[in-house]
Amino acid sequence: MTMNHKAFYGYIIAFAVVSFLWAQLLKQNTTTTSRTAVAHSADYFSVGYEKWQMDDEGHLDTQLTANKMTHYSDNKTIILESPAMIVDNKSAAPWQIRAQTGELPANSDLILLNGAVFITRAGNAKEREIAIETSNLKVTPQTHFAQTNEWTQLRSGNNVTTGLGMKTTFNTPLHLELLAKVHGKYETK
Repeated sequence: MTMNHKAFYGYIIAFAVVSFLWAQLLKQNTTTTSRTAVAHSADYFSVGYEKWQMDDEGHLDTQLTANKMTHYSDNKTIILESPAMIVDNKSAAPWQIRAQTGELPANSDLILLNGAVFITRAGNAKEREIAIETSNLKVTPQTHFAQTNEWTQLRSGNNVTTGLGMKTTFNTPLHLELLAKVHGKYETK
């Protein structure tokens, strides 16, 4: 074999080794890239989500359901589709709260009910039914407290009261406060 042939085969072997190492490096980079989470991506979800919270005596206190729950890995928040919440009231009918969407921020005791929010409580022999329409409601389930800065309408029988902003507790006795621009239309006997 001549010197030119040996050099030629040496170049081919060197080229093959470099190509192999290059392919291994590309494969390693591709694997690393595919394992990196996409920003604000869901890491798990549940269809038919349901969460029950009990009081100190073991009785149902609040129940939160949603058509779908999605957990996001980057900020640890939970997003709910069509959430519904029941707040038990030992001496009266339970409160039912429905919203378009909801959010449970990470490390927070709040539930943010976004979009249109409807709150109802059935009447009984002692109390009238109540229906509240508002939006963007912040609920603290542990204390049965809710508030919003948005327009709110309260209906009880033929009585209608509207205002801007609301604070309420879902306990007996009911404490509901409309914060500004309050107007009412009341039924007289």
